[in-house]
Amino acid sequence: MSNILHVGLNCIEPILDMPTNRSIPNKRWHLAFTAIYSSRALYSLLNQKKKKSRKLPVPSNPSFVVLDVKPEAFSSIDHTTLTAIVKEKNFNKLLEFGGIEGVADALETGIKNGIDGSVNDVALRQEAFGSNTYQRPPAKRLFHFVVEAFKDLTILILIFCAALSLGFGIKENGAKEGWYDGGSIFVAVFLVISVSAVSNFRQNRQFEKLSKVSNNIKVDVVRNGRRQKISIFEVVVGDVVCLKIGDQVPADGLFLDGHSLQVDESSMTGESDHVEINSHHNPFLFSGTKVADGYAQMLVTSVGMNTTWGEMMSTISQDTNEQTPLQARLNKLTSSIGKAGLAVAFLVLVVMLVRYFTGNTEDENGNQEFNGSNTKADDIVNSVVRIIAAAVTIVVVAIPEGLPLAVTLTLAYSMKRMMADQAMVRKLSACETMGSATTICTDKTGTLTLNQMKVTKFWLGQDPIEDSSLISTDLLNLIQQGVALNTTGSVYRATSGSNYEFSGSPTEKAILSWAVLELDLEMEILLKDFTILHVEAFNSEKKRSGVSIRSEADHNTVHVHWKGAAEMILAMCSSYYDVSGRMKDMDDGERMTFEQIIQGMAASSLRCIAFAHKQIPEEEHEIRETSQKLEEDSLTLIGLVGIKDPCRPGVRKAVEDCQYAGVNVKMITGDNVFTARAIATECGIVRPDQGINNEAVVEGEVFRNYTPEERMEKVDKIQVMARSSPFDKLLMVQCLKQKGQVVAVTGDGTNDAPALKEADIGLSMGIQGTEVAKECSDIIILDDNFASVATVLKWGRCVYNNIQKFIQFQLTVNVAAHVINFVAAISAGEVPLTAVQLLWVNLIMDTLGALALATEQPTKELMERPPVGQTEPLITNIMWRNLLVQALYQIAVLLTLQFKGESIFGVNEKVKDTLIFNTFVLCQVFNEFNARKLEKKNVFKGIHENKLFLGIIGITIILQVVMVEFLKKFADTESLNWGQWGACLGIAAVSWPLGWVVKCVPVSKKPFLSYLRWICPNFTLDNEVNEPSPNDTYNDMSMGRMKFKKAADGSWVCLIDDVVDDEEDIKHNMADVGLNTPPLYTYNEETNALTTSDETSLASQFEQLDLRIDRFENKFPHILHNYSIK
Repeated sequence: MSNILHVGLNCIEPILDMPTNRSIPNKRWHLAFTAIYSSRALYSLLNQKKKKSRKLPVPSNPSFVVLDVKPEAFSSIDHTTLTAIVKEKNFNKLLEFGGIEGVADALETGIKNGIDGSVNDVALRQEAFGSNTYQRPPAKRLFHFVVEAFKDLTILILIFCAALSLGFGIKENGAKEGWYDGGSIFVAVFLVISVSAVSNFRQNRQFEKLSKVSNNIKVDVVRNGRRQKISIFEVVVGDVVCLKIGDQVPADGLFLDGHSLQVDESSMTGESDHVEINSHHNPFLFSGTKVADGYAQMLVTSVGMNTTWGEMMSTISQDTNEQTPLQARLNKLTSSIGKAGLAVAFLVLVVMLVRYFTGNTEDENGNQEFNGSNTKADDIVNSVVRIIAAAVTIVVVAIPEGLPLAVTLTLAYSMKRMMADQAMVRKLSACETMGSATTICTDKTGTLTLNQMKVTKFWLGQDPIEDSSLISTDLLNLIQQGVALNTTGSVYRATSGSNYEFSGSPTEKAILSWAVLELDLEMEILLKDFTILHVEAFNSEKKRSGVSIRSEADHNTVHVHWKGAAEMILAMCSSYYDVSGRMKDMDDGERMTFEQIIQGMAASSLRCIAFAHKQIPEEEHEIRETSQKLEEDSLTLIGLVGIKDPCRPGVRKAVEDCQYAGVNVKMITGDNVFTARAIATECGIVRPDQGINNEAVVEGEVFRNYTPEERMEKVDKIQVMARSSPFDKLLMVQCLKQKGQVVAVTGDGTNDAPALKEADIGLSMGIQGTEVAKECSDIIILDDNFASVATVLKWGRCVYNNIQKFIQFQLTVNVAAHVINFVAAISAGEVPLTAVQLLWVNLIMDTLGALALATEQPTKELMERPPVGQTEPLITNIMWRNLLVQALYQIAVLLTLQFKGESIFGVNEKVKDTLIFNTFVLCQVFNEFNARKLEKKNVFKGIHENKLFLGIIGITIILQVVMVEFLKKFADTESLNWGQWGACLGIAAVSWPLGWVVKCVPVSKKPFLSYLRWICPNFTLDNEVNEPSPNDTYNDMSMGRMKFKKAADGSWVCLIDDVVDDEEDIKHNMADVGLNTPPLYTYNEETNALTTSDETSLASQFEQLDLRIDRFENKFPHILHNYSIK
């Protein structure tokens, strides 16, 4: 047996890969477990030998075998019971466990230093308690999206048409050849379903990947005494997690240490009130909740599926069926085009039936097809079936199933590329909405600046300090206390010779770094020498933080330290320390001197932070402790520091690009007004001549105190808002939206959540952004860089532009195909393009065309035009000009070939029809180049960069050659010689110079379809609306024939026409557009108008109209926005 297994106690630890630097009790504990499990292993081996289930290999060289024996860890604690205690908030049972300290001991966690954090330790904890992941519902398979595609009404119509065509074809031509038309429709349906299902499947997979990225939150933990960031998925039971405002609680656990901690548990309980967490009454923290205020350290007790959040999230699957506004508009357009095609098909059916039954059609031999009673019933049925099949084909081609596909492709493509450009899209609609953005409200810190802060100036009293040795010892001690004890950051140093590691916010890290490296701060010693009594945590509203402390050496005195925005701390002070440490009273003159020092640092783009102090007797502190408020009056100013945060490289160009594109950039920051103006000037947001006395730069309090009318008047002129609170940011967003602007807002803090939600596009920061801010945003800027915001703007415009390119391309084909078939059917009684040929054209423009045009990348030209109005017509006048000219050219050429082609080329009818088909397809190929640029004449610019486009063009041409030359029977074509191919190419190539010439023709800004009002006065185009001007006071508005004016008393007067006869006339006119009549309105005989003082009623009636609400949200924000009608 000794040859099989030899275990010596002196080699147990290295064999088990256990650390040797353990305490004596721990060593004994591990040796005891090793002995027990070695015995079990020996017993097991002997049993196996007896049973002869398998033979143990005898090692030839070593005299022992290494056993991977693991002791049963954490056996002193019942994890199931602990999990239940936390979930049920059972404080009494927690005390039975020995309280929080008892739980920490059982989990082998140091309350101050955390877990060991070694690879083996983490693995052991994950094996014992599970990992911090949760089971997700199975991902949707490809088959699911195939089934979803079949539910589409368009596809169902196509399948019905395919069945009809197949039946009619077999009836007329037999099974051998009759399946061609119906079969080709089935092939087209199969291709559309395949591309659509695969595209949606890939988009769903992309969403899942994005979800994994967005869920991979970074968490601050303390391991082996060192504070470090790890993934939320790496958190294990026993970890000590550091929490601050805006953080998501990563697991269930217990409160260890902290101050003023309040948690938003609404995600778990539905209650909106914040819950106070402390060690005395309620130490329980739950995964998925958000920190609303304060900071703390927590001990993790349950992770993953053992938490309520994990159980809940495992049942939730991400819904990717969000329909964007553009998709909704395209669905309407698709429906409209389909109805037009149906009307044409019905007209062709009627005309061809009339021609047939009146004897105006001839068969292949030139004989009259219908001779009344002399015609066989079977011949009549076959002819009618042929006519119906032709009409069905027109319906099939008319349905533009490629439009929704084009949107899906371009959105999926843009999302993928935006991810590469440091922008993670959380909501699809944000992709296209960003293209309409007219104003961007951006933060300063980290977005316009690098967020790499460093203390560059230090003032004591009224003197700048370059050498810290000049500071008196007592004053230096006060400064060190104010830095070390009034902070959420930390300092870590592995050994005495290694470098310091600083953690916390960028501002905290800068101050800690300065104090440690220049003022010789020993943070560990100070934390031992003082007890923290009460903390007021920093938030963006107060812009300061405070702490009260008591020295272990002097229990009769309490020190209060404040740190925060310089001018705010200065206002709380009545005295100051000079360099020698003497306290001096601060009169008005000295206060003004300090204000000038602060302004001077701010004008140099420095963030100014002040430190203040007050010493109070223990008795006074006990009295104030009941109110949980720190002393805020009659403080003594210790000193001022100036922190430099340099602007990001390239940010000025990004701002200029946005401004050149017609997008106004506003900076909203919590910094001093002078600092804000200096940074804004450096970034190009304001001109150097725009000072703080100019309306371009204001403080949040000033903006807040404006009357509503003043705010609406001045909001467009404001470029910088300093010392702003989250409420001020929200107020600005609301004002801008009421002015008809499409607003994008950047935010990183928890308090930015309302503004991010209110904005049309919320942009949160990926690095500095809190989890609350990220959840409220539409897009996450992963690198916190304003240049990435400008890139998102470019991509937003690209999405809209690509869709317009495809619409122009598709409508050109639709118009040409319908007119050619209609004219030919009426005049000749037959359609020149067969079902198979039309479906091939349909495939080119739908699937391949969508793929080619939907994946165009953004160009500089997109940033040279004004923002796209959300309510502008989807088909612009420029698009109408381009597509109508190309369609008319194709119609003229193909009809010429239809009626004169045989004599021009000297060919038979079969070759002529092939020439028409070939020319028509090649016209679409050449026109696909024209569609690349809606306005620019050079359509080839940048084409070499789009390899996919060139590849699709090449594939289309190759497939067309195959259709004409090799699939003659299937496609009903004849071979063409080189001369005929050259003629087809020459005719199609004319579309290039024609496209260049037509772009020289100017177009009216008035929407093309609005001219239909000449024919139909009540006609209202769904997407047509006059954009409100920035200076519009909204005292009047109109909708179709409805006109409203605001009276002096604030009521709205409704006028229908310039001339109204009586109340009944008004009632009839109102009923025409869907508005109710009295009692909601009062008729005034003198003014001959209807009035209402109830704006809610007016707004609710607008909602009753079958029109787009978002169109009125821009047009009538003073009504709809106030009442949130959506």
